[in-house]
Amino acid sequence: MVLNRSNPTTSSQRHVLLVDRTGLSKMKPIRSKTRGLSKKGGRNHKGRITSFHRGGGHKRRYRMIDFKREFCQGEVIGIEHDPNRSAWIARIRKENSQEEFYIIAPNDVSVGSTVVSDTFTDVKPGNSMVLARMPIGTSIHNIELKPGKGGQLIRSAGCSGSLIQKTDRYARIRLPSGSQRLVPLECSATIGSISNQDYNLQTIGKAGRSRWLSRRPTVRGVAMNPVDHPHGGGEGKTSGGRPSVTPWGRPTKGQPTRSKKKRNKLILK
Repeated sequence: MVLNRSNPTTSSQRHVLLVDRTGLSKMKPIRSKTRGLSKKGGRNHKGRITSFHRGGGHKRRYRMIDFKREFCQGEVIGIEHDPNRSAWIARIRKENSQEEFYIIAPNDVSVGSTVVSDTFTDVKPGNSMVLARMPIGTSIHNIELKPGKGGQLIRSAGCSGSLIQKTDRYARIRLPSGSQRLVPLECSATIGSISNQDYNLQTIGKAGRSRWLSRRPTVRGVAMNPVDHPHGGGEGKTSGGRPSVTPWGRPTKGQPTRSKKKRNKLILK
């Protein structure tokens, strides 16, 4: 994929830089693998805003992705855009069957490629296998944390991890953040990096595009009222009057926020 800069016939197009989608499939989504998606507006089950600056946006339908990659072999018949995630998704048709399903599209997989999911298979992009059978140094994504639960780690555009060590029970994985953790050898992962690697290089170019993506405007804490933020209130341009904190009063300049109760012995670094 490449980045497209449009001819600025209007001021809103002057700074727009978007990923080229001309190579993506124009097929309609698989009806049995889509469902309705209601707007949350950043609110939890009590109706209280817990994620700021969310709301509005274009209507979406959710594509159900096969993160478990149950044992099968299939052919890629299309690479599609998914409005619910940053990566492209691949439409797979099972071998000797008309059944179709979605997976996260790896970087070097195209229409006509064959992807295999088994306990042991060839080490090539798109294939899924257990960590115990993978060679050291393999680039992987869609990693399970519990055998059979489905991939939970490394599912965003352009990301990949690395298998750096294997012991009797665990595989040591280096995550895109640089942290390292242990994962049971019985867990499976998909080989290769994830598609749409230029996603983070895009420039939205205008406020309206953010609203299409359900993002509302952000406001500084010092511009709010005291009821809304610890930095709020005061006469005129008052700059907070206290060290920088979150809306809930937690320091933002380096205080560790990970709960001691949630410390995991499998997270090494």
